[in-house]
Amino acid sequence: MLAVAHTLHRLGRGLSRSWRRSLQLRVVVSTLALSLMVILILGFVLSSQITNRMLEAKVDAASEEIDRARGTVDRMLENSDPSSSLESRLEEVKSALTDPTTDGQAGNNAGAFEPVLIVPGAGPRKETSAGPVNEVPDSLRGFVRAGKVSYQYTTVPDGSGVGPALVMGTPAGSDISPIELYMIFPLTAEERSLSLVQGILLTGGLVLLGLLAAISLLVARQVVLPVRYASRIAERFADGRLKERMPVHGEDDIARLAVSFNDMAENLSRQITQLEEYGNLQKRFTSDVSHELRTPLTTVRMAADLIHDNSDELEPVLRRSAELLTAELDRFEALLGDLLEISRHDAGVAELAAEKLDLRACARAALETVEHLAAESGSTLVVDLPADAVVAEVDPRRVERILRNLLANALDHGEGKPVALRMRADDDTVAVVVADAGLGLRPGEEKLVFNRFWRADPSRVRRSGGTGLGLAISMEDARLHNGKLEAAGAPGKGAVFRLTLPRVRGSGVVSYPLPLRVQASTPALEAAAAEGAGADAPVAGGADTGGADTGGANEEGVVIDASGSEAR
Repeated sequence: MLAVAHTLHRLGRGLSRSWRRSLQLRVVVSTLALSLMVILILGFVLSSQITNRMLEAKVDAASEEIDRARGTVDRMLENSDPSSSLESRLEEVKSALTDPTTDGQAGNNAGAFEPVLIVPGAGPRKETSAGPVNEVPDSLRGFVRAGKVSYQYTTVPDGSGVGPALVMGTPAGSDISPIELYMIFPLTAEERSLSLVQGILLTGGLVLLGLLAAISLLVARQVVLPVRYASRIAERFADGRLKERMPVHGEDDIARLAVSFNDMAENLSRQITQLEEYGNLQKRFTSDVSHELRTPLTTVRMAADLIHDNSDELEPVLRRSAELLTAELDRFEALLGDLLEISRHDAGVAELAAEKLDLRACARAALETVEHLAAESGSTLVVDLPADAVVAEVDPRRVERILRNLLANALDHGEGKPVALRMRADDDTVAVVVADAGLGLRPGEEKLVFNRFWRADPSRVRRSGGTGLGLAISMEDARLHNGKLEAAGAPGKGAVFRLTLPRVRGSGVVSYPLPLRVQASTPALEAAAAEGAGADAPVAGGADTGGADTGGANEEGVVIDASGSEAR
């Protein structure tokens, strides 16, 4: 039973998928369903009309026949021998009615019939009858006794069992009064004729349904095939085959669609080519400029270091200028380094120096490099690392750079509120989440934040003095590890960045040990902030900044307060 149920389930899923994906199937099935409904309604109406007309013709013929029979009965009873018994006189009349040589039988259009003559009992006289009296319904006899000519449909025995019949009755006037005349007309021939007609209607309906199916299939095919061809052309065009075009045949709607598609493809191809040329030019420009600036920057750096080393001998104004020159050269070198790194990624020459190590060391190194930013911004760093070592094959320089960029970005946009770093791992994947409770991200900015030089609010003052390439380089570094770097956020509720890396080099991300939810981190950050505001001592770490299980004790429960001190 389970195998049958599984087979039926798979069949149902296959049919459902075919129904959703095939326009031709939906058109054909819909056409057949509507056609079947029309054929059934039309067949029912035609069958009802034919049945009614056949029965009306039968009743009219039976009425004429019983009128002739009534006259025959009256005449024969008047001319019969009064001395004969009533039963013999009735049998004689019954035989005359069924005799084909009797006057009027040659014009009989009602078909075969069985007459029944009944003389009701009166006083000591018993009821006398001739013919199958038990086949006459009692309800019909009531109408005839009231002097009415009536008929009724009933069933009577025939050669093969029981069949339908029309029973018509009328009172007859004679010296024997009252007398009831009934004529039983079998409807076997009409039933056969009706079955033949219904069979013809059914056969015609099936043939018509088949023809409609073929017509709808042909019509749908004429429409669907060009659409399918256009879909294949569009898929190949999307894959980068910019020379693909649709053939144009005729001047109908499909031809106009092909012309419009080709025009659109031509415009897109031209624009894509222009953008590629512009992008390549921009990459070459970035690479050339960054390489060309290294030599003069080295010379300027040597001169600035020389001036800075002898700044004690300078006047205060010149000494301050030397300090500013050194600081700006530091920023310029950082920008140049980022430009060189992004140009390596663009050129496809970035290499991954992977080694097995404990990722917690990368997290600690990144935290140490942003301590001064936390002190300047007044933010508290909430750190939650696993108790056990998290070993993975990664490039420590690149992973540390990713975490440093994420932490610096969170501190820069955290508005002085706590910033959390949390790490969790399973058998295949390592996830690190950096969350803040600051400005947050508006809808759609979770993708834009990784663009080069993109800023949510260009007018806002930056604390970290970033180059605008940090998150873009972090995204490239994550891709180099076959990992993922994702962002989420909400205005005024903060932002969350999740780095997910495979533990084995060459494999991909198959699970997510930590969720990517703003709601999962904001309450913990607010609680940590409230605790830190109410106490002089640094806040203890280990706060739950996500919705997943902590997976054991927190070894690195470290919070770095605004002064840069640590509490363990």
